[in-house]
Amino acid sequence: MTHRPSPPSPERDQATLPPEGIFQAVDLHFARFMTRLSGMDDPALLLAAALVSRLSREGHTCLDLNSPPILTDGDDPAAAFDLPSPGTWIEALTATPVVGGPGDYSPLILDDAGRLYLHRSFKDERSLAEGLLRLNAENRPFDEGLLRESLARLFPGGDPARKVAAVIAASKSLCVITGGPGTGKTTLVAGILSLLLEHEPGLKVVLAAPTGKAARRIEESISRGLDLLGIASGLAGRIPREALTIHRLMGITPASNRPRHHAGNPLPADVAVVDEASMADLALTARLVQALKPGARLILLGDRNQLASVAAGYVLGDICDTGTSHAYSREFATLVERTAGCPIPAGDAPGMQDSLAELSTTYRFTPESPIHRLSVEVNRGNAPAALDILHDSTGPELLWSDLPGAAELRGRAGSAVLQGYGPYLEAGDAGEALDRFGGFRILCPVREGPCGVEAMNRLAEGILRDAGLVDPSGQHYHGRPVLITENDYALRLFNGDTGIVLRSGDGELRACFRDRGGAVRMLSPRRLPGHETAWAMTVHKSQGSEFGSVLLILPRRDSPVLTRELVYTGITRARDSLEIWSGEGIFIQAVSRRTERTSGLNDLLWGRKA
Repeated sequence: MTHRPSPPSPERDQATLPPEGIFQAVDLHFARFMTRLSGMDDPALLLAAALVSRLSREGHTCLDLNSPPILTDGDDPAAAFDLPSPGTWIEALTATPVVGGPGDYSPLILDDAGRLYLHRSFKDERSLAEGLLRLNAENRPFDEGLLRESLARLFPGGDPARKVAAVIAASKSLCVITGGPGTGKTTLVAGILSLLLEHEPGLKVVLAAPTGKAARRIEESISRGLDLLGIASGLAGRIPREALTIHRLMGITPASNRPRHHAGNPLPADVAVVDEASMADLALTARLVQALKPGARLILLGDRNQLASVAAGYVLGDICDTGTSHAYSREFATLVERTAGCPIPAGDAPGMQDSLAELSTTYRFTPESPIHRLSVEVNRGNAPAALDILHDSTGPELLWSDLPGAAELRGRAGSAVLQGYGPYLEAGDAGEALDRFGGFRILCPVREGPCGVEAMNRLAEGILRDAGLVDPSGQHYHGRPVLITENDYALRLFNGDTGIVLRSGDGELRACFRDRGGAVRMLSPRRLPGHETAWAMTVHKSQGSEFGSVLLILPRRDSPVLTRELVYTGITRARDSLEIWSGEGIFIQAVSRRTERTSGLNDLLWGRKA
């Protein structure tokens, strides 16, 4: 008779797991499943499995047993739950049958550096690292004389980093371009694609992004870039004007998580360009790199200082080795000086540096712009300097005030809401309304709480109702802004798209959106996929967007989601003016806290511990 091990008793769980609130039900379910599967009532495994599950939900790819998170009961650091010592913990886990090493087919994988992974995460991380290192090592043949001529014509003067990026794209299979908003990343790529096609006219190029909204933005930016650069029509015609979501490019559908394109059936593309790469998670990026055909180029664009992906991974940050500076290899620096005439820092290149270009010159703001200066100091984690900028600014570009109390919140928000949303509600037609709606947005770090997205949506709706601008008597009403939260390929609506419900000439309500060509599309609101009201939206959802004016409201209580990356992302959504409501203490805590995600990808890419 087969022995079926009994599940751990609730009493044993309580004795070996931290107090209630540290883990969610899914974490405990997974931990108990691992102990049942192992046939061992082992407290070390129970705790480790619950932690791996929790950390995966929080965006980490693994549990570092040598540096585990501090688990506290409530907000009292003195009540930290005691964890096993790393050596004891590792020894106990390696004795269980559900924990294997690299190369084993086990539910949990423990690597040589003491990092414990879910098997899928370990496989994705190693696969992605191997693919990126292969691309990074591939040097491409090119005509140096033609490259020199193309660089001089397509990138005259200006920022040397743009020429460096172009040399990388011409000479290597991997090109990663990072830079903040307004640094011209996609305009640069329009020039790079032109350069590559001048060298190899038959190249097939695909454009992609993590979300439908981001895909449409790269389409618009590429078109503007080609116009700005004055690219000849014959050459410009070979550059695609349509971008796909990465999921659609790969053939991943809600019905099947298995991609149509993979190593055995690679993408039929010679150059894959991915915009907003900071939003792409580990699993999705690994699948994309696996699906590239031999000899294909990969160009990644993104802001390494923005928020990381919602799902597990910190891919762009790990690739760019965020927080560390590296000189280029002497060989590459010599190539850049020969072809572009730009001297660049040279030294030993331990990892990915020869594939990276960082743009720092912004074309959206002047160096004296208070929004720009604030974003720089926030990005540096210099909270005192950022506060000085906020206190010294008297507007209209940048305003700061303490977060109002509950009694005065409605009064304070009234003028901002009416001034920000009144113009689009008074527009003469749908096109004008959609254009004006991009002029203002309320951004919040969190969904719940008195200053979260849900509360601010209700507040804004009530202010506009009292002013006679909207009548929210039903779910859909004239003037209601909607944010799409689910992809619908049939309707060509994607997560992150925004539209407005408006009453048409026949008296019927229609949900209005811009299509790829800029025309207005009208749909019955009843046909919309998952969506929500969008007077306010989370900073996460705002990534890849820009608005004329932004009201950024930080919550009254601290939260782990409040990081400098979140504050930086919120600040840099504003094009013309920014207002921040926050207590000084919360602002300082947020700017002083970095997003930290446990991962082995950075070490693998940069030659550190494996």
